Amino acid sequence: MESWLRVLLLSALAVALGGCSMWPFKRHPAPASAPVEVTSAEGGTPAVVEPEVKRRTVKAPRIKTSDFELGAFAGTYSAEDFGVNASYGVRLDYHISEDFFAEASVGRTNTGRTSYEVLSGSADLLTESQRRLTYYEMGFGYNLFPGEVFLGRNHAYNSDVYVQTGVGATQFAGGDHFTVMLGAGYQLTLNDWLALRLDVKDHIFQVDLLGYQKTTHNLETALGVTVYF
Repeated sequence: MESWLRVLLLSALAVALGGCSMWPFKRHPAPASAPVEVTSAEGGTPAVVEPEVKRRTVKAPRIKTSDFELGAFAGTYSAEDFGVNASYGVRLDYHISEDFFAEASVGRTNTGRTSYEVLSGSADLLTESQRRLTYYEMGFGYNLFPGEVFLGRNHAYNSDVYVQTGVGATQFAGGDHFTVMLGAGYQLTLNDWLALRLDVKDHIFQVDLLGYQKTTHNLETALGVTVYF
């Protein structure tokens, strides 16, 4: 009797476990939705959307190279022992790169009398034509500090601080003298073709006026205008 009751209970438990698989609230994954295909109004071939974009003609800008710079300058030339006098000249620059440039310049001034001539009361050491000083120089420059200058709220200009060195010849006192030039300057570029320059140069050469060679340092300060082309 006891074994029969055990068999009955096991059969009832098996039926109960089998019915769980038929539970109505079991969740099944939703079927994947089919892709929606856009068709034309007539049906068949899918419609193609054509963007209404108006094409425009693009012209490439023509940028000037402006490697050359031509200018004129005027200032003062302090010839050692001959006083400070007005000077003027012209220059031509070629910009090798953004930092380096080459320069050729010609300048002229008329020197005064020396302190010896004034104090001694003797005859002049030089004639009028010999007092005329003309120099021809070629050199190279390097832009040390490129930057900008702001004038007001709406105006900004490119600027450069540069150094120079070069060699040349100076015609003075009836002779030609080998000259070494050392200098520095400041340039303010107003637009793409015009610039202002301030230069300070030391023209070093030897002269023989009183029977012995003397190395002279002749300082020139000049303000100039240059154009790019």
